[in-house]
Amino acid sequence: MPELPEVEVVARSLKKTIKNHKIIKITVNNRNLRFKLPQNFEYVLKNRIIKNIKRKSKYIIFDFDNNFYTILHLGMSGTLHIPRNKKISNLSFYSNPVLPKKHNHIIINFKKFKLIYNDPRRFGYFKILNNKHDFEDYFKRIGPEALDKKFNILYLKKKIKNRKKNIKNILLDQKIVSGIGNIYANEILFKSQISPMKSVKELSQIDLDKIIKFSRLTLRNAIKFGGSSIKDFKGISGSGGTFQTKFNVYDRENEKCKNSKCKGIIQKRYISNRSTFICNFCQK
Repeated sequence: MPELPEVEVVARSLKKTIKNHKIIKITVNNRNLRFKLPQNFEYVLKNRIIKNIKRKSKYIIFDFDNNFYTILHLGMSGTLHIPRNKKISNLSFYSNPVLPKKHNHIIINFKKFKLIYNDPRRFGYFKILNNKHDFEDYFKRIGPEALDKKFNILYLKKKIKNRKKNIKNILLDQKIVSGIGNIYANEILFKSQISPMKSVKELSQIDLDKIIKFSRLTLRNAIKFGGSSIKDFKGISGSGGTFQTKFNVYDRENEKCKNSKCKGIIQKRYISNRSTFICNFCQK
């Protein structure tokens, strides 16, 4: 599943491509996504001009101005494709060098090109938000992003007070902090030198400071390097993200720790059925 950095790269790619373009026609081949697409979806969006593309947490926001929005969550396998002159620009985390033949559920036609939403597992979804109140109300369900100033020591202390969860599950709880998924939770905790299994009630203020610091640093670096190409993620230029070459622990089972003074070996464990990678020496 794409995390905040990958969704940011997709949003930037879309912004370069479809901002200020008018939707001419929408073809819906399958309404049965994670949430069923409303019957009026194609009619409500037809002839509207996309004034801006934004990102909030793991959501892509199509801003049509006048406080009218459509949001897209890519789910597990959602991808966006723009066929042009027999070439495909892949905009999503899981991408292919050619347009998939199946699962092209939604086709958005502009004057000179089209945007295709493909999703084999159908966990992604679109949602129309008709006004600013609906928009703000919808995002009340998630916590601030790790990049947001609201994600600070006072906020984190309040949210973990009297909890018994381990720190990794806290970082993955979108109601507490949004945008972080399994890959970056692993990397953040390695940089913080904190075991993912450690209960939050055992964390010191220094630990919390490190988690906040390295959450921001890790996500910013991932965006800088174009995201992580675990499944051939590509931006609008067609080039893949390279942050996976910077991984310290994720997907490095049985390899040596990258800390020069460490003799540890990266181990793979499971927390809440999620792959968890940890240095058996650095992270306590």
